[in-house]
Amino acid sequence: MKSPSEILAYLKKHMKKEWKVAFLSAFLLGVLLHAPMMLRDIPNHDGLDSIHFDQNMIVSGRWFLSIACGISSYYTIPWLIGLLAMVYLGLTSVLLVDFLEVEDTISAVLISGLLVSFPALASTFAYVFTMDGYMMAVFLAVLAVWITKKKRLGFIPGAVLLALSMAIYQAYLPFAVLLCIYGILMIAMEKGEVKEKILNSFHYLYMGLIGSLGYYVILQIMLKLQGKEIGTYQEGSNLGLLGEASLVETLKHIYLDFLAFTFKGNVLMNNLFSITALILLGLVTLITLIRLVGYTDWWKNFWFYIIGILLMIGLPIATNIMLLLLPGVTYHLLMRFQWVLYPILMVGFVSRYNKGLLGDKRREWFVLITAGVLIWNFTVTDQIAYSNLQKKYEKTYSYCVRLLDRIEQTEGYYQGIPIAMIGVIGKESYPSTDITQNVTSNLIGMNGEYLLYTGNNYELFMKHYLGATLNILPPDSMEEMYYSPEYREMESFPAQDSIRIINGIMYIKTENKE
Repeated sequence: MKSPSEILAYLKKHMKKEWKVAFLSAFLLGVLLHAPMMLRDIPNHDGLDSIHFDQNMIVSGRWFLSIACGISSYYTIPWLIGLLAMVYLGLTSVLLVDFLEVEDTISAVLISGLLVSFPALASTFAYVFTMDGYMMAVFLAVLAVWITKKKRLGFIPGAVLLALSMAIYQAYLPFAVLLCIYGILMIAMEKGEVKEKILNSFHYLYMGLIGSLGYYVILQIMLKLQGKEIGTYQEGSNLGLLGEASLVETLKHIYLDFLAFTFKGNVLMNNLFSITALILLGLVTLITLIRLVGYTDWWKNFWFYIIGILLMIGLPIATNIMLLLLPGVTYHLLMRFQWVLYPILMVGFVSRYNKGLLGDKRREWFVLITAGVLIWNFTVTDQIAYSNLQKKYEKTYSYCVRLLDRIEQTEGYYQGIPIAMIGVIGKESYPSTDITQNVTSNLIGMNGEYLLYTGNNYELFMKHYLGATLNILPPDSMEEMYYSPEYREMESFPAQDSIRIINGIMYIKTENKE
């Protein structure tokens, strides 16, 4: 067994320059870009319930999440969680650079920059209590594909790694699927016997099938051991089924969603700069492909056109594979991180296959400018989102201070009095002041104006951030109150008549009057 010093010496000797660049770029850029979230404690509505949470989400199919998040403890510690997340993303960037066979420093930096700046990551920071676990899932998904490519029987450990990734968060399965497709294309472009290429390509399929099956089997075993069932959240109970939709309807939804998010999702393309950069990066990728096809005479091969057609048909499905497994899922931005692979793969493809075709200098400048514009645009989007989240917190804090003061000053109030409130904030009394909607509209967790949506949110926010303990009744006990004449006649907070004590229960109306 080697000592730690010997291991370090071995790594120093065998570690490629591109690996070091990729890790340091991803880690340092990630820390710099996401410092506003790492250095502040800004919860979102879900985070209020997860100040301390053991992450036992087996009812959502996430049987490894508790272990993954346990490394940073089960407390929400943004700076520590953020550092771990950046370590995982740094390692992920190394794997991507090596998998794509990128050998130039500029492309390694750009791949790292795209990975850590994509706005889906900013949305994930809104749910910082699971951030490190989720980034571990991304790392494991990419590691599964990487080891499948690198080792003769790599699909076996790859299957284990994919199962663990899905057991943390199933939404990163498309990361592995898209990389597998690209890996198969790389095999097809290599010289060699067709039979050997087919056998090597099937390794990716073996890894995916064994990993997915292993994940599902272990999930069922653990559910039995804990005496639980898959919950209905995000249609988890319909995992692997089409639900009520037909296959044709589901596929139609997949294609429409893919096009809608790609071109109108206000994330990948949200202004003239990002649109132009993506188009130009796509053009240089296309030129590289055309020149490569001409140079290798692939255009004479019938299978070249078959593969091209299959790619056009299959990529939207591979990207949106979660809609095939769970057609009714609410497909928010946290689940769309895989879209970052498109610019990453374009950078990797041009770096790997464009040498000598356009000239190294022109190629590097072109890719640097286009991918650099994307990274800058993503970074600006992230910072706008973080600014809005900060304002959401400040507005919520100010609102709750005023509300708590009114509650405690109401005649008849005492510590522990039952409180009935719906929880939403009425727009009649508090009109919208958000100026970031055109940027943050699709950034779940970062959009909106307040952190409060339910009475439970009020209770937790006041407990953790104002030091006040309120006895807010659960929603199912307030139905009678909600439709009562007394409640309907009340004005909305901050009106004088917005708080009443009726039959020993404090009624608080925060929503619009009607």
